[in-house]
Amino acid sequence: MLISPEKSCLLVVDIQEKLAPAIFESEVLIKNSKWLIEIATILNVPIMTTEQYPQGIGYTVEELKRILPSDKTMEKTHFSCMAEPSCQKIINESGVEQIVIIGTESHVCVMQTAIQLKQEAFDVYVVEDCVSSRKPADKACALARMRGCGIHIVTREMVAFEWMQKAGTESFRHISKNYLR
Repeated sequence: MLISPEKSCLLVVDIQEKLAPAIFESEVLIKNSKWLIEIATILNVPIMTTEQYPQGIGYTVEELKRILPSDKTMEKTHFSCMAEPSCQKIINESGVEQIVIIGTESHVCVMQTAIQLKQEAFDVYVVEDCVSSRKPADKACALARMRGCGIHIVTREMVAFEWMQKAGTESFRHISKNYLR
């Protein structure tokens, strides 16, 4: 199944100030996440953000916070967004069928959210080059487990091209010129 810009949203999970420095290749994660967030914004794909216990772990890293819709940030203490009643309500009421997930940590909040979303009958796509953990082995194991659960493991370019659907549009020309070269 292809990712539809009309049926999907981007879920940014816990890319937070105090956690980011401990994440493996956090600079790459933030750069890749910013790229996909900007593409989602250009294509009017809804974006939701979560923050795990921000009083302790900090808020979303500033580089991303500046470009994310502030009214769609959800605080949580459960590792899975779907275990947090307020997050679950917002996601369920969003009307989307497909959830594209980026964030940290791959083997904790990303994986638990993805698995619970899949159990709730959403089509779930985890963006391999926009997720990470403190240890690369944890990310690798989480991706394998999620794949085994029927969750689609994709790349940011796969998502972008599926959202764009075709060449020749103004958004395609803009994205091609500014993001794909």
